[in-house]
Amino acid sequence: MAEPEAIQQLHRTHAAALWGYVMRLTGDRAQAEDIVQETLLRAWRHDVSDDARGSARAWLFTVARNLVVDDARSARHRHEAPTDDLPERPDPDRIERLFDSLVVTDALRSIGDDHRDVVVKAYFGRLTTAEIAAELGIPTGTVKSRLHYGLHALRLALEERGVTR
Repeated sequence: MAEPEAIQQLHRTHAAALWGYVMRLTGDRAQAEDIVQETLLRAWRHDVSDDARGSARAWLFTVARNLVVDDARSARHRHEAPTDDLPERPDPDRIERLFDSLVVTDALRSIGDDHRDVVVKAYFGRLTTAEIAAELGIPTGTVKSRLHYGLHALRLALEERGVTR
C-alpha cells in the first residue's frame, strides 16, 4: 500500500484529468466519481506513484477505462435503466380489503335485523348508545343489550366464515 502522501499527490496531479476522461466515457457524473474513486483506491492498494518506473497517469487511465468497460458489461448495467419517474407508491392490498368487507357484509346479513341495525349504527355510523336509542326510539338499555348480543352473533358468524382473532 502506498504512503498517504503519495496518494494525495496522485490525487492532486491526476484526479481532475482522470475525472474528465471518465466523464467523457460515461456521461454520468455520479458514475464518473465512483470510477475515479475506485481507480485511486486501486492505485493506493498497488502502491502506484509517479516515479522512475513510469507514469502513474497511464496506469490510472487504463484502470479507469477497464472499470468503465467492466461496468458497461455488468448485469446491473444491462438490467437497470435510469428514470426520472418514481415508482408507484405501495398501496395496501385493495383486494384483501375488498374480500374482508365482503366477508363482514355476509356475516352481518346472517344476524337478526334488530341486532344488525344497532351494530351498524354503533360501529359504522359511530353513534353512541344514547344516539342510537333516540334514533330507533328504544331505551338505551335495549341498545346495549342488542349491541352485546349482536356482536356475539357477529363474532360467531365470522368464525363460521374462517375469520379468526
